[in-house]
Parts: sequence; structure tokens; C-alpha cells
Amino acid sequence: MARPKKENRKDDILEAGLEVFADKGYYNTTTALIAEKAGISQPYVFKFFKTKEELFVAALDRAYERILQAFEIEAGPKDLVNHMIKVYEELTESNPNEIALQVIGLSVTEDAIRNSTRSGLARIRNHTLEKFQSAGIPNAEDQVTTFLARGILCNISHFINMPELMDDGGR
Repeated sequence: MARPKKENRKDDILEAGLEVFADKGYYNTTTALIAEKAGISQPYVFKFFKTKEELFVAALDRAYERILQAFEIEAGPKDLVNHMIKVYEELTESNPNEIALQVIGLSVTEDAIRNSTRSGLARIRNHTLEKFQSAGIPNAEDQVTTFLARGILCNISHFINMPELMDDGGR
């Protein structure tokens, strides 16, 4: 049987990290738990990621990149927001660990993780603002702020399993 390629092992570790971080949080996760989840030895994790923090940042960056890719939508001002909400809801269902990681990333105080969170949110904000402006959405800056605030609230609602935070009363 052929050994998995090195890149596949790195991805396996990243996916295991996503799952364990989402379940246990940043501070309660160890590289030993990630290695166990990936079915490898703990030292093998360090072949790809020097620290737990580096692995978390890589996973968080992946989550933000996936959002940016999902938001590559072309639509007019009447449909853009609804289309973006729809693809984000689909992303939440298909990648719940990444959604959890975003919420966890907001609470971690390590500089590298804060910087990754800042950078990821800034990239999403800027991308969304460009989309809103090019679609001709009035008051694009204010609309983006509201859109992102609702997105973060949606993430928190999903993370703590409290859907009533996002209940719009059937509106």
C-alpha cells in the first residue's frame, strides 16, 4: 500500500486540528490530541507545524479563505445579500468546525491568533464592501457593518447552539 503524500498528511493534521479545536477550544487542545485524531505520532505534527499556535492560525486562515471563496458571487443589489447569506448558511452546514474556530479565535489572546483574526475579518470586510459597492447597494459601508455583525452573531448562535439569537420572528 502506498504511503499518503506529505501534503495529504499536512491536510489530515489540519483537518484533525480543526475538529479538536472546535470541540475543545484552543487552550484545552494539545498537539497530542490532534495527533491522536489524525492517527499519527505527536512528533509528526511538528514536522508540519512548529507550534499548536501555528496550526491554529493555519486552520483559522483556511476558514477565512473558504468564506472569501464562497463570497465570489455576482448578483445585483436586490439579490446579492440574500445570495451571500445563502452560501454562508451552506458553509456553516458543510464546515461547522471552521465556524466554531472563528468564534474561538475571537477569544484567544495570543498575538499571532489575534492578528490572523484581524486579518481574516478585514479581508472579508473589504471583499464584501467591494461586492456591495460594485452591486450598487446604497450606504454600502453601513450595510457591510450590519451584514458582518449579523454574520458574527450567526456564528455565535451556531457555536453555542442557541438558534433563537437569530430568530427573525418569521420576517
